[in-house]
Amino acid sequence: MRLVRSRLSAVFLPFIVLVSASDFGAAQPVPTVTVTQPIAKRVTNWEEYSGRFVAVETVEIRARVSGFIDKVHFRDGQIIKAGDPLFTIDPRPFEIAVESARAELARANAQVELAENEIERATPLARTGTMTQRDYDQRRANQSVARAQFQAAQASQRLALLNLEWTEVRTPIAGRISDKRVDVGNLVTGGQTGATLLTTIVSLDPIHFTFDVSESDYLRYSRLFASGARPSSRETANPVQVKLADEREWTRTGTMNFVDNQLNPRSGTLRGRAVVQNPDGFLTPGIFARLRLFGGELDALLIPDSAVISDQTRKIVFVIGSDGVVQARPVELGAIIDGLRVVQAGLTRDDLIAVDGLANPAVRPGAKVSPQVSEVKSVTK
Repeated sequence: MRLVRSRLSAVFLPFIVLVSASDFGAAQPVPTVTVTQPIAKRVTNWEEYSGRFVAVETVEIRARVSGFIDKVHFRDGQIIKAGDPLFTIDPRPFEIAVESARAELARANAQVELAENEIERATPLARTGTMTQRDYDQRRANQSVARAQFQAAQASQRLALLNLEWTEVRTPIAGRISDKRVDVGNLVTGGQTGATLLTTIVSLDPIHFTFDVSESDYLRYSRLFASGARPSSRETANPVQVKLADEREWTRTGTMNFVDNQLNPRSGTLRGRAVVQNPDGFLTPGIFARLRLFGGELDALLIPDSAVISDQTRKIVFVIGSDGVVQARPVELGAIIDGLRVVQAGLTRDDLIAVDGLANPAVRPGAKVSPQVSEVKSVTK
């Protein structure tokens, strides 16, 4: 009899355990999540783009006259001012050329004086018929030739003086200089073609920031301009903000000063340019950064960025329905303003979105939750 009871217990025991587990699962409480409604607010829209800084002026310093480098007046990489001397080319051959030009000018001047004296003496003789008209005309021609030679000598002297001046190579702009490409004692070639590159200079203050906008962004800006909601950057210096790779705040400001006249047919983008003040010279051409461009005013919905969930290639938020059931709602996001994320599409101001408790595995689409309403507060940065 005892053996029969043991076998019955062994048979019914699993059923008792299963029933107990089922009763325990049914008794689990509904998870609580914190929910809130989006904030409807008129905000300033800023569009972000990647780009890099470019010098406003870039100059290649090349020799204008040929000769040997006599002196170098700068230290590689230093800050220089406009007009500072950079190189000295041996001036002695050019000083000799100036002296020769001055001598030729003096000779031409003497020829002019002689021709004028001959004309002065020949004039009364021509009037009385003592000198033929042909001889008189010849003396007048000699006077014109002497004056022309004098003018040519003057031009040669100016050229000689200019070449002598070019032996002192000076910077035309202020900025930061690169390293010297030619050392003292080397022969450099001057002229309009094939001139030796001596160094390069880039200006620093102000500095340009160049970036590319997509075709869709360009069309949106154009329609905002057509509707009067936003001025065109071609006609108005719209404000911009710039942030470097290691910066968290948008502390650098500037203005738009150029928009290209056509889209790049390969990339489908349009080049824009802003100008940023750089009084301390900290910003260097070539640095990559992020730029925020003023995109006009808009009526937006703001939610905490922590409420946004990445679902493969899209962004979603959990919306709690009136029945307490979780729904996954795809959304289109904008920039972060006052610490909150702008939602461009996908939500209404009456939706309840989950902002806390999302880490609970039980909080998933189709699950029933217990919403606890909270208020969203802006965080001004």
